[in-house]
Amino acid sequence: MVDISETAGVFSLLPPLAAIGLALWSRQVFLSILAGLWLGYLYLSGGNPLTGTLETLNALVTVFESAGNTRIILFTLIVGALIALIQRNGGVQGFINRLLGWLERTQKDQVSKGARKRVELLALATGFVLFVESNISILTVGTLYRPVFDKLKIPREKLAYITDSSSAPSCILIPFNAWGAFITGLVLAQGLENPFGVVLQATLYNFYPMLVIALLVFVILSGKDIGEMKAAEIRTRETGKLLRDGAVPMMGGEVSAIEAKAGVTAKARNMILPVFAMVALMPVFLIMTGWENGGGSAFKALQSGSGSKSVLYATTFACMLAMILGKATGKLGIREQFDTSLKGMSGMVPLAILMVLAFALGTLCKELGTGVFVAETAKGFISPAWVPALIFLTSCFVAFSTGTSWGTFAVMIAIAVPLAQGMDTNVTLAIAAALGGGVFGDHCSPTSDTSIITSMATGNDHIDHVRTQIPYALICGGMTTLLYLILGVLGV
Repeated sequence: MVDISETAGVFSLLPPLAAIGLALWSRQVFLSILAGLWLGYLYLSGGNPLTGTLETLNALVTVFESAGNTRIILFTLIVGALIALIQRNGGVQGFINRLLGWLERTQKDQVSKGARKRVELLALATGFVLFVESNISILTVGTLYRPVFDKLKIPREKLAYITDSSSAPSCILIPFNAWGAFITGLVLAQGLENPFGVVLQATLYNFYPMLVIALLVFVILSGKDIGEMKAAEIRTRETGKLLRDGAVPMMGGEVSAIEAKAGVTAKARNMILPVFAMVALMPVFLIMTGWENGGGSAFKALQSGSGSKSVLYATTFACMLAMILGKATGKLGIREQFDTSLKGMSGMVPLAILMVLAFALGTLCKELGTGVFVAETAKGFISPAWVPALIFLTSCFVAFSTGTSWGTFAVMIAIAVPLAQGMDTNVTLAIAAALGGGVFGDHCSPTSDTSIITSMATGNDHIDHVRTQIPYALICGGMTTLLYLILGVLGV
């Protein structure tokens, strides 16, 4: 551990605090992190603005000197290609058509007491299965189930709650997607070995999204609601009004950004097989990349395999399978599929840029000794048992205020990992706390893009969606804080 005298002292807090403060003020995460980087390198250059600017640019270039960082960024772009391909070859539409068949059968039985619960559980399951991309999950569930919920006299607020609560939580709990790639890269930037393995371990402690799903299932099965959601249920049951009087619904349109090509027979397998292949190949490539260090044991090889290589390889093979399935339709040629892939990749460019900025910020914080300074300073008045809970609450505040989970991950993991290391706290627990707090903000902040898209897809009043969902989020947040306090006291 670096001695506190070897850090930049209080100035080591400048980059992350500047990034958080500017994000809260401007709500521009990219600009805020870049400004934090510039201020950090301005300090390191002795206050010379020209040198600080040049060092900032060099820091962004240096991100690609790490093969792991580069693989993670490539993986993100390839995930974009995979999403575009399964949309273009009719995979998503085929999956939706299958669901429509189930829903039509349910509508015929809508007088049954169990019809409502079955539809709500099916909506939850659909959102969870579409973990590959949060917006696809939201738009599919919102637009697909809206007419069915309306016929069953279920308020729009409940549809929005189910849609939003099954999106980000599933994406964070099943990290075989761009979310997992981004988080893996952030962990890699902190110098931890086997970063993907660390992310998987942290998932076991990521209580907030687990509790969100569990509470949602309980609400559906029990029919018990609280606060304004209960009032919305009573309103719809007694008056048949799906929205409150005076509500201004946000209306959305398409389920996906890329439509299936005309003439292509929409088949669910065109989505299910590539996604299944991506998930199934992950442990295979982990064993392959870790076999040399595994001593002939598949289990040890699985633990020591390269996560960044494995996700890149698995996603690439999934893309190849999606292309083969697209070619088999007889409608999608190789050239068109490559064009579609490039279009999908372009949609991931902003996320890739955010990754570069986040990786550079993590490196800068290590160079300044931010985590060491915070840990050594905190030891004087904070018990190590409190660290996970404090990290979670801080992440909740930042994410709720800024409306971005990814921006919160970028800043908080750079602080949480060295803080946990300096105070002898479980690092995976600290990472999980930072991730859960980020999802809290993404889940219920009125400025979160996922919350806004949810209101749009479900045709709900945006403020009504936020107000009816926040009580459930606060329950899960409170329980999560308590769990982190308990585990901290037990020294887990």
